[in-house]
Amino acid sequence: MALVKGGTFRMGSDEMPDESPVHEATVNSFWLDRYEVTVGEFARFVEATGYQTEAERFGWSGVFDSASGEWQRRDGANWRHPEGTDRSPAANEPVTQVSFADASRYARWAGKRLPTEAEWEYAARGGAAGKRYAWGDELRPGGKPAANWWQGEFPRRNTVEDGFPGRAPVGSFAPNGYGLHDMGGNVWEWCADWYGASYYSASVAANPPGPHTGAERVIRGGSWMCSENYCSNYRVAARGHTAPDSGLNNLGFRCARDL
Repeated sequence: MALVKGGTFRMGSDEMPDESPVHEATVNSFWLDRYEVTVGEFARFVEATGYQTEAERFGWSGVFDSASGEWQRRDGANWRHPEGTDRSPAANEPVTQVSFADASRYARWAGKRLPTEAEWEYAARGGAAGKRYAWGDELRPGGKPAANWWQGEFPRRNTVEDGFPGRAPVGSFAPNGYGLHDMGGNVWEWCADWYGASYYSASVAANPPGPHTGAERVIRGGSWMCSENYCSNYRVAARGHTAPDSGLNNLGFRCARDL
């Protein structure tokens, strides 16, 4: 884990309605995983506890099918087989097809927790105030992708300019200023907060916990499916949200821990 020293920052942006208003937020110091939780790490948790994920209990999960360019309900899709096929992911890939409850249970087993949305954005910025991405303001610094996102026109054409047609092994790209990898792209990451589209207008300034309740949880960071023409949610201020029981082949998590 990397130590993220607390401070005050300008949270949000004016690019999307639910990212505004831009406001000051303060977070205490905390620890954050340098990498997204991997398949290998999750396997050790399952071996130690016998835990069964929600997707395994349901018997199916959501899979983006690159051939058709559409989301599909896929029988047998789970963390062991994210696409619902016989292919098993590499141990150093980020684990996916895990719900909010699955991620929370892993975090408790590891003596950690999920980060709040404010902690996540503060950490993603890496100490660089006002930047659009975790690596700066240029999408392609030096003419090359700095993260795993969809190059080309989503969903019809993927040029694989970054070298990965889907998930990449964690740490495949340079870290941000806090030593954190994949804070943009690769897979979405669960946060602890309930999602509220207008929460920023009522957010407390110190260690904002998010709304008291809601229907969906916050996800952050975008994924390998985000593109210039589609969502660009690899921006540090971009917010995502989905039902807590969602399992998707582009959704994972990383853990935090109090100092």
